[in-house]
Amino acid sequence: MPRTTDHPADDTLDLRFIGNATVLLSYGPLTLLTDPNFLHRGQYAYLGYGLLSRRLTEPALDVHELPRLDGIVLSHLHGDHWDRRARRHLDRAVPVLTTPHAARRLRVLHGFPRTVGLRTWQGFTLRRGGAQVRVTALPGRHAGQALLRGLLPPVMGSMLEFGPAGGPVRLRLYISGDTLVYDGLDEITRRFPAADLAVLHLGGTTLPGGFLATMDGAQGAELARRLDPRRVLPVHYGDYTVMRSPLTDFLAEADRLGLGDRVVHCPHGGRALLPAGPGAVPVVH
Repeated sequence: MPRTTDHPADDTLDLRFIGNATVLLSYGPLTLLTDPNFLHRGQYAYLGYGLLSRRLTEPALDVHELPRLDGIVLSHLHGDHWDRRARRHLDRAVPVLTTPHAARRLRVLHGFPRTVGLRTWQGFTLRRGGAQVRVTALPGRHAGQALLRGLLPPVMGSMLEFGPAGGPVRLRLYISGDTLVYDGLDEITRRFPAADLAVLHLGGTTLPGGFLATMDGAQGAELARRLDPRRVLPVHYGDYTVMRSPLTDFLAEADRLGLGDRVVHCPHGGRALLPAGPGAVPVVH
């Protein structure tokens, strides 16, 4: 994606929604990628224990079309968040910030030596050209049942705090990761001021037996109510056959809770510009 020059780079987050949970973020000279998933429509993601899910959408960018990256934020090691195309074609010199579980496997098995495993509430700072982002790992829970949590890879949310190198935080971006809503997430609001934008992984991913593994529309709206971000961007819906809760479920529940005006309507392939400041209004292309 070509870098734009029609806005103050130091004060604006440039976001492109590639598909599923994959988002390309640019803040001044810094460029980050979240949960790289570049499988094509009709290809299958491996979710573990023989479970496959077919992709229903095309990514808005191919892995070969990405710009230079300063870092990758990976919520967990699942086939729809780190797929075989990412493993084969991403630059192995790029730092990957993820869970300790995923970090061990990426370093040893996948050949990404600069992977950093972050425990919950631990942070890591990336800098380039006078800009920085502090990435802090946040709690997440991929399933409600203890037995099922033991079968799924550990997941983290993350808080990305953008600003000038050595200076104050100008923008906060919360990424939920593939979590369900539970009381442990309430600690986020006690440790961080309200995020400027919350990127919520939705879709209501349903595993055999009817077990929910990602937030459906009602849970996503409830998490937005609890965390009270200024804006909300829904992602991770409608991309795979295991996703059973459409975006309309979330939009209806957000409206019911009085949060409809906070939703950023950025479709697959869309781009949103989020200026700094509490009254800032995102611009979607």
